Amino acid sequence: MATNPWTAAPAAEGSAHQYEGFIGWILNLMDTLGEPGVGVALFIETFFPPVPSEAVLPGAGFLAYSGEMNVWLAILWATVGGLLGAWGFYAAGALLGRDRTARLVRRTPLLEIEDFHKAERFFARFGGLAVLLGRCVPVVRSFVSIPAGIERMPLFRFSVYTVVGSAVWNTIWIGLGFAFGPAIEPVLLQWSGIISNLVIAVTGLLVLWFVLARLRKLARARRSEDTST
Repeated sequence: MATNPWTAAPAAEGSAHQYEGFIGWILNLMDTLGEPGVGVALFIETFFPPVPSEAVLPGAGFLAYSGEMNVWLAILWATVGGLLGAWGFYAAGALLGRDRTARLVRRTPLLEIEDFHKAERFFARFGGLAVLLGRCVPVVRSFVSIPAGIERMPLFRFSVYTVVGSAVWNTIWIGLGFAFGPAIEPVLLQWSGIISNLVIAVTGLLVLWFVLARLRKLARARRSEDTST
């Protein structure tokens, strides 16, 4: 009988415990918890964007390729994890409201109130489409839920848009990890530690660039105020 390539196959020789660094941690988490571990990883990614889903989801696809989990259940749990995280930000927006959220943004170092206003205008213009497409945009997918909560978008409608957008995103990336499993496995076995360090280094550089850019902007604004007085 022909086997279904989209269900768990006999375990491959490489185990998730053989991989090192950040990638090894992600694979070990999902390998230990199974498909629900994919949901846990996506839930963490919602609140901690430096753990990118673009690194988590292909790992789930790779584990499905190696026979560690079922690819369809991985997609399902990833979508559940994303939805639960989105509900958290939605609840924060609904509880805080526009004024308190704006005050929080103003008081948070390196955040600018104009960023908050841009997010509001984007949501006001596109509504549900902003939630749907926002689930496929890094970082945005975490925070697009806040204006939805502030505007009290009906929770059922918000959840439908979130599930559809998340399911599409998760299917693409998990599918890529599954499809390229034969090519990924030897690379991860030899280079997982180095790749993990590179991911952390790039993330750190991006955070540093953001901080320096905001500090320079704040310094220019202060100098402009000083010269105008």
